[in-house]
Amino acid sequence: MRALQLDDVDKAILRELVKDARLSYREIAKRIGVSTATVANKVRKLERLGVIKGYTALLDLEKLGYDVAAVIEVVVAKGKIPEVEEEIAKSCNVQAVYDVTGQSDAMIIARFKSRAELSKFIKRILSMDYVERTVTHVVLSIRKEEVASPELIE
Repeated sequence: MRALQLDDVDKAILRELVKDARLSYREIAKRIGVSTATVANKVRKLERLGVIKGYTALLDLEKLGYDVAAVIEVVVAKGKIPEVEEEIAKSCNVQAVYDVTGQSDAMIIARFKSRAELSKFIKRILSMDYVERTVTHVVLSIRKEEVASPELIE
């Protein structure tokens, strides 16, 4: 997919929203030196184009009891990768499903409240049609975990 051509104001707005999506249009306008109407129009345009997909709170999952983070490699048989990935993605524990190259077909990022919960999840994946095997990596510590970084917006 080709990247959309964004102007400097679009990029400045996105950087501010990535840092704090709760900022008012007025505050964003003040920070980047444009009118509030310009910010409002640009944000609506970025939403319409799908650049801004939504707004959400960033949660500390460990404080909510999700102490076990796992990266799970999945090997899928008979070209049924999309179907398996879609089924895995339905789980509320799953944060991300990546279709990848290499020895595995998919990488899953998921959070659990206990090792027992993780074990149950892995067994459910292994019982799915077309799943040949999984390799599970339990995360020992997290150095960085971001949805998007303002530095990515060039």
